[in-house]
Amino acid sequence: MNENETRLKDELSFRENMQNITGNVLSSFDKKRNLIGFWILGLCNNFAYVIMLSAAHDILKEQEKGDEVHHNETTTFAPVDEHYMQCNEISTGAILLADILPTLIIKLTAPFYIHHISYRVRVAIVVLFNLSSFLLVGFSVGIWMSILGVVCASICGGLGEVTYMSLSAFFDRNVISTYSSGTGGAGVFGALSYAGLTSAGLSPRNTLFVMTIIPVTMAISYFGILKKPDNIYTKTVTDETTDDTTALLDDSKEVSTKIYLSLKDRLRLLRPLLKYMIPLILVYFAEYFINQGLMEILYFNNVSLSISEQYRWYQVDYQLGVFISRSSVNFFEVKRLWVLPIIQFINLGILLTQVFYRYIPNIAIIFVIIFFEGLLGGAAFVNTFYQISKEIRAEYREYSLGAATIADSFGISVAGAVSIPSHNHICSLHLKVM
Repeated sequence: MNENETRLKDELSFRENMQNITGNVLSSFDKKRNLIGFWILGLCNNFAYVIMLSAAHDILKEQEKGDEVHHNETTTFAPVDEHYMQCNEISTGAILLADILPTLIIKLTAPFYIHHISYRVRVAIVVLFNLSSFLLVGFSVGIWMSILGVVCASICGGLGEVTYMSLSAFFDRNVISTYSSGTGGAGVFGALSYAGLTSAGLSPRNTLFVMTIIPVTMAISYFGILKKPDNIYTKTVTDETTDDTTALLDDSKEVSTKIYLSLKDRLRLLRPLLKYMIPLILVYFAEYFINQGLMEILYFNNVSLSISEQYRWYQVDYQLGVFISRSSVNFFEVKRLWVLPIIQFINLGILLTQVFYRYIPNIAIIFVIIFFEGLLGGAAFVNTFYQISKEIRAEYREYSLGAATIADSFGISVAGAVSIPSHNHICSLHLKVM
């Protein structure tokens, strides 16, 4: 055992002795602070992602005055007859790419350089990009500026997820549950707050300016709410240390030590992560193929809701499922991750065949399936990272949690690439609708 490892063991022993002296009151309070802090970080990190596409679309509509924008700029592939499927022309493809590609690039590359940047600096960058996304789209004077705002939201989301998942390795593993719950809450509260403020009379631009409270709240959560030990920082076994990128001891007596990992080590450590990442990739592929390729054309003519209203309520239904399941790991843990993509692909098969054959007679059944789809997606996310936090050795946990975040973005990206042409092809078939 070298000198640094001996020092680490002594510090752990000192921590345990201090806990025996001071009792559990303070540690219990600090633990609750950290759980709340990570929930807020999850909420704020995904908030811009949730509302940015809707806001950018509204701003683009303002910028495209002079064009006919009735019926959400609907272009039909069949005669204007309610018995035939009507599809929206995919005019937001550039925005969708702007939203996912920066996140994908960051998650692919960050595990190989992000460890050189302290957590304070990373969080500051995330906050700045979060703020920039709202301001750029709010002040937008052209399509290019709106898309740039969406790119900033994407960078914020990608870098934020890598950062906060890596950071969670130094806290009680239950912060993964609260962080995931916060990201699920962003879907519900983000959509409701944007819709509520615009319905109350605020313009989309002014609504975005109000949303600048989100990056401020993120900064307060990290720098003010999280309890990071101020005098118990451990060095790496290679004696390399940077302010708060050093290990933070948690109450479970497990410490995620900072050790030097070469590029070869980092590539080698990806292989054991595949058993966690592949199920998550498959779940998200099926999930976003449904959301991007099918949800818009799963409408019914024999209900009181309009086509656009049905789509909006599908989204709310989906987000509720995600929120509930991302908050559930402490009550219901899924250990066999491979089961989740199997069930999600069954959902995909049911809804895909519904598009062609319309054999489901009631929209309520579609709502149940979409809610279940959201439950599976949220469960796959939170259980994947929870399992990593339990099963990966402490010294590799920080890197592994950050590296595994590529899985969901990769699945979404492939689903987007496949679903757009699939959607166009389905719309060109002049299918009948109930």
